[in-house]
Amino acid sequence: MNETRAGSPGTAVVTGAASERGIGRTVATRLAAGGWNLGLIDRDGEAVRSLASELSDRHGVRISAAATSIADEAGVDEAGRRFEAELPAMTAVINIAGISDPTPFTQTSVERWNNVLNINATGTFIVTRRFLPGMLERRYGRIVSLSSTAAQSGGGTYSAAAYAAAKCAIEGMTRGLAIEVAGRGVTANAIAPAIIDTDIMGGRITEDRMDYFTSRLPVGRLGKVSEVAALIEFLIGEEAGFITGATYNINGGARIG
Repeated sequence: MNETRAGSPGTAVVTGAASERGIGRTVATRLAAGGWNLGLIDRDGEAVRSLASELSDRHGVRISAAATSIADEAGVDEAGRRFEAELPAMTAVINIAGISDPTPFTQTSVERWNNVLNINATGTFIVTRRFLPGMLERRYGRIVSLSSTAAQSGGGTYSAAAYAAAKCAIEGMTRGLAIEVAGRGVTANAIAPAIIDTDIMGGRITEDRMDYFTSRLPVGRLGKVSEVAALIEFLIGEEAGFITGATYNINGGARIG
């Protein structure tokens, strides 16, 4: 096993890392700038390898990239073997990869339902399960998984029942996992963003769409990917060791309580 370089905060796995305007890319960029070594997972092999090279050159950290769907158990296992060979021991897992689906409940086929649940919820489970044993063995780890306010509201403009169900599953898994590993040095938390300006919102939010979205947020603006990334960086840090089993709403006041 490779050792963590002196002064490095650790090594983090980030899924869904390559999307040009996604939360994962911003998280990876922020962590690399902060000295984190990274294992990046994304379905887009060319994009994730390019990002890994760019961030490694810019910040002098060690980064390994793997092209796979998080729902592909064999692919995730292979990514894990690569990361374990090329990087210091994993200290954090950040589950961001997922898909949205606005299909109404009555029009949702079993195939579509299973696909949304498989990628969002089962994929999060597969990745977490792959890297958890090493954290438990070392008695230190941080797991953060991306939920959504859809888990509380039932969906929105670009999501519906299947997506809401998948995000509820992630929150339930997070709480159950947190209880199970709380005494073994590992924490598990979720974050539930509202409307963040990413491509999962149906592409770039143009001015003619902006008023519609901001009118639903008490703060009067969209969330920024940098704000989500800052919260994640805190939750995977050493100072967050007393926080586990929580879901953090980062929603501009869209849902309070």
